[in-house]
Amino acid sequence: MEADLRRDGRAPAPGIVTPPPRPRRSGRAAPDEAAALSTLVGIVYDAALDPGRWPEAVGQVCTFLDCRYGAFGAADMLRSELSLLVKWGYDEEDWQQYLTRYFHKNPFNAGAFRTRPGDVFWASADPSYASYLDTEFHREWAGPLGMIDSIQGTLDKTATGISLLTCVRHRDTGLATDREIRRMRLLLPHLRRALLIGQTIDLHKLRAAAFGEAMDRLAAGVFLVTPAGGLVHANRSGEAMIATGELLHFSRGVLAAVDDRAQRALSEALGASINGDVGIGGSGIAVPLAGRDGKRYVAHVLPLGAGERRDAGARHSAAAAVFIREATIDLDAAIGAATQLYGLTPAEVRVVRAVIEVGGLPAIAALLGTSRSTVKSQLEAIFKKTGTRRQAELVHLISGFESPARLPTRRT
Repeated sequence: MEADLRRDGRAPAPGIVTPPPRPRRSGRAAPDEAAALSTLVGIVYDAALDPGRWPEAVGQVCTFLDCRYGAFGAADMLRSELSLLVKWGYDEEDWQQYLTRYFHKNPFNAGAFRTRPGDVFWASADPSYASYLDTEFHREWAGPLGMIDSIQGTLDKTATGISLLTCVRHRDTGLATDREIRRMRLLLPHLRRALLIGQTIDLHKLRAAAFGEAMDRLAAGVFLVTPAGGLVHANRSGEAMIATGELLHFSRGVLAAVDDRAQRALSEALGASINGDVGIGGSGIAVPLAGRDGKRYVAHVLPLGAGERRDAGARHSAAAAVFIREATIDLDAAIGAATQLYGLTPAEVRVVRAVIEVGGLPAIAALLGTSRSTVKSQLEAIFKKTGTRRQAELVHLISGFESPARLPTRRT
């Protein structure tokens, strides 16, 4: 068996020429798994308000998944550039070599970029895994570090970018099992919500003890509410949103969106928040809101019943915080980038723009002066090219409606 040589001069580690047997474990959760998950999700949500806790959160996620390394960041699909928010477990030299020499050679990048927000992808499930072990990427970089498998959760995606959490397994623990994949799927909605809230509030650090004072400085509207939607506090931006009546209305002590579909989604998320951090799951990760003035907004719901957020919730008798911001995009630039990346035809570009601006087959057909069947056919071609399934997914992909899938560079 051919040996791999460590670049740092340490004892050689045995090479891997064939994947080891995939361990099978019981589908039942360990007795302490629920408690561990609850604690971990609390740390993740605290990181939404305090970015300094992301390294701890990523490290805890990796431990929960029996992984040796972790990275939380984003990749630009057009420029093939990686932007790092947090890394965990990597030596600085190894990480820099990955960025400068091996990121472009990672054979699993293409599969990762085909995923959608909320998807979980793991390397050993890829049909090309066996041949991957003979690639330059594995021989020269991953293999010497003992890397045998990776578990990736897709946090967000736009026309040109994708944000990811990738946790890497070491040969000592073997390939990912059903247990780790299930755990990543349980964690992913909470990671996505925390990331999006953190981008919305755009604060370097926000302590729970100063929550009420700090949120008044935010451009985003912030509303502290009960599980039934009862409003107990709003920041200045939130009060202004209510006053205009274009997006929200306040009646009999209850905050509601003017759009019925958005209101149902918000109500579901707020109702789930009473069950705590884990209970809210995928409800209301990012709720699109449409104002009467035609402007688009997005809302995120953050539970306040645990972690460092508990004091803020108790002080106001609130179960959750709702963050609402305007979704602003450069539509021409977004469509142009998508056209280049996915090879859209001029006719398909017109359909994409119409989907974003008016939506619905009848309205699109009327706007373009064509038949519904033609629009439907063109939409099916667009869905196939972009890897989307519905108009809502297409809008997100092109406009980055939930958030830009690009994270600020931060070295840790």
